[in-house]
Amino acid sequence: MSYRFMRMIIFFDLPTLSHQDRREYRIFRKFLITEGFIMMQESVYCKILLNSTAIKAMKFRIEKNKPKKGLVQALIITEKQYASIDYIVGKEGSNVRDDDKRLVIL
Repeated sequence: MSYRFMRMIIFFDLPTLSHQDRREYRIFRKFLITEGFIMMQESVYCKILLNSTAIKAMKFRIEKNKPKKGLVQALIITEKQYASIDYIVGKEGSNVRDDDKRLVIL
């Protein structure tokens, strides 16, 4: 079985005017983190997924946990496209390993 690693990038713009809005923002953000998403920028999170079946399942879970208000968008790209990101200002900085290489320590 061959795998085609893909990236799911979630963009969201949620209201934070009321206490309930801020609560829903926190709940959605925590949901993304517990699902394995990594923050790229504020309100932009990404996750590496194994194949299109995993992408469909993740879309379903996001739909199930979406906030009532605001805008949530998903972009699916290949790992090769993700690797070609150009940093115009700043640089990549993360202590989190978020690639498709597996590390086994015995």
